[in-house]
This record gives sequence, C-alpha cells and structure tokens, in this order.
Amino acid sequence: MTTPSPSFSPIALITGGSRGLGRNAALHVARAGTDVILTYRSQAAEAQAVVAEIEALGRRALALPLDVADSRSFAAFAQQVQAALASHWQRERFDFLVNNAGIGIHASFMETTEEQFDELVNIHLKGTFFLSQQLLPLMNDGGRILNVSTGLARFALPGYAAYAAMKGGIEVLSRYMAKELCARGIAVNVVAPGAIENDFGGGAVRDNAQLNAMVASQTALGRVGQPDDIGGVIAALLQPGTGWINAQRIEASGGMFL
Repeated sequence: MTTPSPSFSPIALITGGSRGLGRNAALHVARAGTDVILTYRSQAAEAQAVVAEIEALGRRALALPLDVADSRSFAAFAQQVQAALASHWQRERFDFLVNNAGIGIHASFMETTEEQFDELVNIHLKGTFFLSQQLLPLMNDGGRILNVSTGLARFALPGYAAYAAMKGGIEVLSRYMAKELCARGIAVNVVAPGAIENDFGGGAVRDNAQLNAMVASQTALGRVGQPDDIGGVIAALLQPGTGWINAQRIEASGGMFL
C-alpha cells in the first residue's frame, strides 16, 4: 500500500476547478481538510483566485492548465502533476481525482452536428477515460475517483441527446473502472447533478424564470439546485467514512422527476 501517513493532508485533483461546480467542489473539499490541484483551460486569473481562496482556508492549492479535449496533452500534464507534487508537497502521489471539467451543448437530436458530437465525446468521454488512465500511476492505493455525470442520463429533456449520451457512457465506464481498480483499493463513483443555478449551458436555469419555475415544480424538494448542493456532496464522498461506497451513481438533484 502507498496510502499516505495520517500526518499528511490528502490531495485532490479536480478538473475544471476554476469556475462553476468545479470551483465550488474545490472550496468544499478544502474546507473538509484536503489540499487541491485544480485545472483550468484558459481562465488563469480565475483559477488563481480559487487558489487564493483555498489558501485562505489554510490548505495548499495549485492551478495547472489543461485542455481535457486534447488527449495528446495528457502525458505531459501527468508529468506536470508529478513535478508539482514533488515541489509543493514533497510527495509522489495524490489521493482523489474528480473528473468534473465539461461543457453543455443544447441542440435537438436532429440539429446536433457531427462537430458538436465530436467535441462532447472528446471532452466528456474520451477525456475522462484517458486522463484517468494517465493519472492513475500518480494516485495512492486506497484513493477515490469521482466522475461527474448528469441527471439527464436518467430522465430525458429535449435538446440534450448528445450530452446525455456521453454522460451515460461515463456511468458505464465508472462501473468498469471500479471493477478493474479494485486490486488497488480505489473506489470509483459517479455524481449526477440535477439542474443547477449557475452559468452552465449559458446560465439558462439561472436566468430563465420560466425554466427555473418548471424545474422547481418537478423537483421533490421544491427548488432548483445551487452549486453548494453539489460541492457538498463531492466533498462528502471523499471523506474517510464513505470509502465503502463504490461503483455507485449518486444523483444530487433534490428528487427531480420522481
């Protein structure tokens, strides 16, 4: 086993951690006592602001650039992570991987282009698959992987056929990862958010009052989700007491479309 000594704080690597749900998750994870490596694609200033917030909480943090759509860059990124672990933490391994980075494309089945489809494949499915593959040698045995899916993989709303199909693939992939990584004691789970008031997909749920009201009316808890609803779930699933949860899909939607 290469699990770190209890004197070390665990380290989580969160993709897409400079904004949205990734940022919220990074802050929740830090508040729970975990150091964070977060990735960003182009917004370096936003990423550094999250690093500063995490450091203000008394945790260590670092932001690294990464385009999850470019699998050819993953080997070099893994080398960057290895160097960062050595220089910032004097460690060789990290503990938790949260595959969060993604985009939303809203288009009907008939209007979805091949270019849109390929972009979603590269970011959500191919990116998660091959980035995890590259980073696994740097993970501690007994660690955790969380792959972010969507409630849309369970219920269907027009305009999300391609996006939801990618997330459905992620859910199947996660079960296979859990099966194949069991020898190392690495648990793999899926977090599937429902509709959230943030800038995802152009901020439609946040900014469209009619859509917001419709979602709230179809949610058992009677409101649309907030980023804190998801960040808290991600942090909870990385705590020591939840290590026996494995190969599960945890939907955090407040009970949408029951």
